[in-house]
Amino acid sequence: MRGGLVLCALTVALSGCTKSVSPLGPGFTDHFDRRRVGPDYNNTGAPYRIDHGALTFARAHNHPLWLKRRLPHDVQVDFDVTGYSPDGDVKVVLFGDGKSHESDEAVRRDLIYTSSGYVFIFGGWRNSRSVLVRQNEHAWQSDKSVPLRTQPKVRPGRTYHFSISRRGAHLDWRIDGHAFLSWDDPDPLSGSGHDRFGFTGWETKVAFDNLVIKPL
Repeated sequence: MRGGLVLCALTVALSGCTKSVSPLGPGFTDHFDRRRVGPDYNNTGAPYRIDHGALTFARAHNHPLWLKRRLPHDVQVDFDVTGYSPDGDVKVVLFGDGKSHESDEAVRRDLIYTSSGYVFIFGGWRNSRSVLVRQNEHAWQSDKSVPLRTQPKVRPGRTYHFSISRRGAHLDWRIDGHAFLSWDDPDPLSGSGHDRFGFTGWETKVAFDNLVIKPL
């Protein structure tokens, strides 16, 4: 029995998780009204914590906190987010693989990061632009078809409500009820390896709350 407990503890330590991935079912809600992040998430190596009832972090360096729920192809994700830096850089990943992150070596060398899913960046690059990209965060630099806008900027201390959805090939991102960015992907990311949601970031401090995910 003791050997089994040691093996179980070692497995948990190596995997970084304590609960297997579950289907989304009728939906998922998290108001972060607890002391710890908990077993519903896979932390790939960033200082995520619960602070005053919100998921709070800084210096995530593209190490997402992945939700352990498999998402259907058509889904809507809502949450509130507050950025605390004039540099903005509020970021989440949708339809990723639930485990990938930027390597520590790539972070040290400041290499271009390629995600496993769609990346929604509000006020990136020192609050100069917002983008909706497929995997390559810097695709907008060479591909003019990437959805991009330069206004509005992230206002430090202001809380925004994000609503992100996909129906078929259409991705839609709304902020505070207003259309923000959208895209029709001719070859949507889907299926195993592209069915997870994650919070992420780079340097700035942000706080997320009131996560609601529902199938469409």
